[in-house]
Amino acid sequence: MIRALAVLTAALALAPAASGATQLGIFGNIGRFHSLTGQQSTVGHVIVGWNQTTFDQIWPTLGPMPMLGFGTGQGSAESITPLAIARGGGDAFLLAMSQSARDLQRAVYIRPMGEMNGHWNPYCAFNQNGSSRGAAHSTAAFRKAFARIYLIMHGGPAVNTRLRALKLPLVGTPIPANPLVQVVWNPQGYGSPDLSGNSAQAYYPGDTYVDMVGDDLYDIRGKAEWPAAERLYRAHPSKPFAFPEWGLWGIDDPSFVQQMANFVQTHRRTKLIAYFNAKPGSIFDLASKPRSLAAYKRFIVPLG
Repeated sequence: MIRALAVLTAALALAPAASGATQLGIFGNIGRFHSLTGQQSTVGHVIVGWNQTTFDQIWPTLGPMPMLGFGTGQGSAESITPLAIARGGGDAFLLAMSQSARDLQRAVYIRPMGEMNGHWNPYCAFNQNGSSRGAAHSTAAFRKAFARIYLIMHGGPAVNTRLRALKLPLVGTPIPANPLVQVVWNPQGYGSPDLSGNSAQAYYPGDTYVDMVGDDLYDIRGKAEWPAAERLYRAHPSKPFAFPEWGLWGIDDPSFVQQMANFVQTHRRTKLIAYFNAKPGSIFDLASKPRSLAAYKRFIVPLG
């Protein structure tokens, strides 16, 4: 009975996506963004550092369906490598996150190691100059790490069976199943450095270990990588698609906002777009972009 109720709750929580509407999200203060745009944000997005376990304080700030992202460090310092995660070195943190998400008893997005093909992230396999960061940061290690994260977040009786099949160390404690969690695999559409070995697909762990495919897309100096977003969308036809981060990098460009709306309307698997507004006065803040703000109200808010 309890499990049936949980599944029903999940279905209700995800009903907007299932019916074809788009979930609108925000990285930033939900209340302020509502005052600015009138948007009723379904998803509140935050990124925490490795081993930051203040989940009970975080969830209430993130609206009806939280999106919790995390990397492998605190600030710019790396705390753990992808290979160490794959081998179980980060299980204590991941198990705490899994339990907290399960205790929430509502739908939640988990977004591990976003923009993994960007050299600015320590879990990228390559440095900016194209040199390798070694086996502990390889794309193979990343794929195994991501699969492990996925299994721990979803839980259930088959976790260790599936880890054994991946030739990975087993988890030392049973993990109850969580049918409400959705794990988002979220590269950039293009690699930086832009090498074949650093492509988005090089980091893909396989359909079995991904619930939603995401792309981060920013308008930088009037240029946005729409062709790369298109390729990523087409590469995963069985998965819901999202822009967990999108925004205007210090410019006021209403055409970019309209392009995003057009993409959503013509790519029906796009279920979530979360604007990156950050702090008041930041280079992303829509309050400083009057033409884009007007376009957002006109084209984006009605999508939800």
